[in-house]
Amino acid sequence: MSASAGTGVFVLSLMSIPVCYFFNSLIYNNSTEALFFTGCMTVLILAISVRFMLKKKAPVDPLFYVFAVHAFLSVVNLIIGLEQDNIIDGFVTFYLKEADPHSNTAHGHMIAYWDGCVHYLMYLLMIAAITWGDSYRAIGLYWVGSFLMRAIVYILGNAVGKYGTQVGPHFLLHMLYISVSVWTCFRIFSQPSTHDIQLTTTQEAEKKSLRERPLDWLFIIYLMPAWAFCVFRGLIVLDCASKFCQDYTQHYEPYLKDPSAYPKVQMLVSMLYSGPYYIITLYGLLVPGCEWMPDLTLVHSGALAQAQFSHIGASLHTRTPFSYRVPADNQHIFLLVNVLYTLVPQALCYRCCTDPAFFLRPKPEKKRE
Repeated sequence: MSASAGTGVFVLSLMSIPVCYFFNSLIYNNSTEALFFTGCMTVLILAISVRFMLKKKAPVDPLFYVFAVHAFLSVVNLIIGLEQDNIIDGFVTFYLKEADPHSNTAHGHMIAYWDGCVHYLMYLLMIAAITWGDSYRAIGLYWVGSFLMRAIVYILGNAVGKYGTQVGPHFLLHMLYISVSVWTCFRIFSQPSTHDIQLTTTQEAEKKSLRERPLDWLFIIYLMPAWAFCVFRGLIVLDCASKFCQDYTQHYEPYLKDPSAYPKVQMLVSMLYSGPYYIITLYGLLVPGCEWMPDLTLVHSGALAQAQFSHIGASLHTRTPFSYRVPADNQHIFLLVNVLYTLVPQALCYRCCTDPAFFLRPKPEKKRE
């Protein structure tokens, strides 16, 4: 497959910029010159994109086209985030005025940035892998975790909280996007694993005790306080009456009490998902042959990265009411704890995926006649 198909997707995604400007001008400005200019630019970029994509044999994998559409929408989300922060103007004014109120919350704002930057990069990497015939399962599983966390928190956050009664047509379109993405998740999971470890390497790795694996020992030490931390924040959003919980909320993470309900849903999902994950991972680091460890760490690290990015950003963003933002005197402690809580699982994921011999079961050698 030619690389020109992937190039066409990249150019097509950038077409969202003049398309947004075109529709915004059409609805609000009603300027003939603006419509003519943006219309010509849209047609030109579309023609270039189609030429690149159809120059040679079109990709067979249906996920290529799903990722192409998602890449287009990711750039749109980035434009929405930039215009909400007044960095740009005149691209999605019509959307911001008519959109559902959920997109104007700090959490929804951070989701737009995550989707417009991180997810966009993932889509391009997966498209490049499909274009060159390589496996995209690893980056795909990371995206699966990130998408599932985003979707669960967004849907439940829309259904409860102070905006729960303001669900409009935009929400139905989002459900269509989620339905296609869920189908994509199943397609990614069906991809075969690419681990190719020799039998002797696997056997040697499984014979190593925990003393011979100092890095794994550090991860095991981390897992217990990480489990306690996610359960602790889950208890806070469940209105635990403990004075320690109340003091922590007041001085370090008042955003947990934000009435938008996104942080409450986020912490409950994290407690019910990350809590069991840490216990299962502890078992996987102690007992050899847990083949599910690399895939599980990929999905969890993607989910946690998305969740923490949204939580940290929303806790500090000016769209969050001042009384729910992190106090300036304690921001360094808040950032230290939350950044460590985010980065260590990424390191664990890297360890499991780059050196998976301990987690693989040795395959029996075929008898030679």
